[in-house]
Amino acid sequence: MSSAPIEIHVIADSTGDTAARVARAAQAQFVQHPTRIMRHPRIATADGLRAVFESINGDGGKGVAIFSTLVDDGLRALVTEMCESRGVAHADLLAPAITALEQASGDVAERVPARPVGTDPDYFKRIAAMEYAVKNDDGQFPEGLRDADIVLIGVSRTGKTPLSMYLGYLGYKTANVPLVRGIAPPPGLFEVPRWKIVALTIDPQRLATIRGRRVRALGGRARGRDGYAELNRIYDELEEVGAIHKRLGCPVIDTTSLALEEAAGRVIDLVDDRRRAASGNTWATP
Repeated sequence: MSSAPIEIHVIADSTGDTAARVARAAQAQFVQHPTRIMRHPRIATADGLRAVFESINGDGGKGVAIFSTLVDDGLRALVTEMCESRGVAHADLLAPAITALEQASGDVAERVPARPVGTDPDYFKRIAAMEYAVKNDDGQFPEGLRDADIVLIGVSRTGKTPLSMYLGYLGYKTANVPLVRGIAPPPGLFEVPRWKIVALTIDPQRLATIRGRRVRALGGRARGRDGYAELNRIYDELEEVGAIHKRLGCPVIDTTSLALEEAAGRVIDLVDDRRRAASGNTWATP
């Protein structure tokens, strides 16, 4: 008897970490169902919320569940309305907790996604993470790898830089290291805890197209003579880099058809899961 897959969409006005942890805990009770968790962080407007629902596939709501952590009353009501109209299962994870605290305190919850800029500790964390991502882009500062929350590796044009910057925006200090055919990776990469490392790859044909555009944009001068955009050389390059992935024992994410937000969610979930496995604590925090 085959079990139907489940897509859990986490909708949050912050990073979605809370809902993702709950989703993983609940998912563990349905091991017979292949499950995919997709994050939609920083949702602050009705238009943004509608765009999320437009991206969600499902046959009359089957195989899809929404886990939301939104504090804005209007957005919470809209999520409920859209889930009901589409027949999608929905768990509002904050509503019962907020209601309980309102009853216990006798006060009304503020219902704001974040404190004003300048007083929210998360704000300073994100600024520091974005600065780190810029400094540690494209392997510029290998000495900084030891301070990373996440290390992305991959060949040129697999999306390491934009993903690093976005993860920085979410508050994760992310370094990215290019893997170049015929050149050994920096020694410091092999000293990074393995659970922090995630490799990015991409369809070879798609990579050849992207690199071809890059070469043409540079007038064909840069990297035009070393097979940078040639498909047969790309296959060899990806095979060589795959051996490095195996040496590092790191997971590999194919970014060919992933939106930036979805790729970020997958990276975060992989690193969180591997960190907890390494520590032996399923609820350890970063």
